[in-house]
Amino acid sequence: MALLEVQDLILSFSGLEVIRNLSFIVKKGTIASLIGPNGAGKTSIFNCLTGFYKPDSGKINFNNRSILRLKPHKITQTGMARTFQNLRLFKSMTVLENVMSGMHCRTSAGPLGAVLHTPSQRREEELIRVVSEECLAFVGILNKKDRHAGNLPYGDQRRVEWARALATKPELLLLDEPAAGLNHDEKQELIELILHIRDELGITILLIEHDMGLVMKVSERITVIDYGKMIAEGNASEVQNNPKVIEAYLGSEDDEDSL
Repeated sequence: MALLEVQDLILSFSGLEVIRNLSFIVKKGTIASLIGPNGAGKTSIFNCLTGFYKPDSGKINFNNRSILRLKPHKITQTGMARTFQNLRLFKSMTVLENVMSGMHCRTSAGPLGAVLHTPSQRREEELIRVVSEECLAFVGILNKKDRHAGNLPYGDQRRVEWARALATKPELLLLDEPAAGLNHDEKQELIELILHIRDELGITILLIEHDMGLVMKVSERITVIDYGKMIAEGNASEVQNNPKVIEAYLGSEDDEDSL
């Protein structure tokens, strides 16, 4: 069953098309990847999916519902969460506060409840704290919940961002270059975490990633784009041996073994 369906998506800036008639689906319960050379339009696709960009035309259906004109926070409420290529943490806030901030889309007490500190608001705040701590435990940094996010090593800051995304209770998690800046051991831990998110939490995952070793290990379906247009789609083996992918993504057949 298709959880996410993108059909004939077009996005242009000043007359230049950065996404050209792109169509793909992400099936529920799978791990899928978008790959392609720098400037291929991958992050622009994520920005369209999450409401930061408004495409010129096309369809985006999530859970059989169009999300094409929804604002980012409304899309999060539907069950889609994302991380960013560049970290977007509140570095002067604690790790726990950062994760709790991600749950604002699930709150219902409202400003008046917060001001009056009503019983329902206190219960909701406690629930937010519990869920946030569970997410920090899942990514392995609960013991650092009271530290300021800006004081953590880069790899742990990445984990804070993942925990914050998980706290929104997504059905689909979009990961924008999650391995960027991580060392070898941290990448191996990331692979395990991605698989655990899908297998233990039942969350579907779509990721953008330049680390082909990671992509090939976790992805069941890979969509390859170049200049905003799909040039190949399939499993790891099919993509790995596709001449168009080798030419566009790697540049020459001599580099084929690095896929």
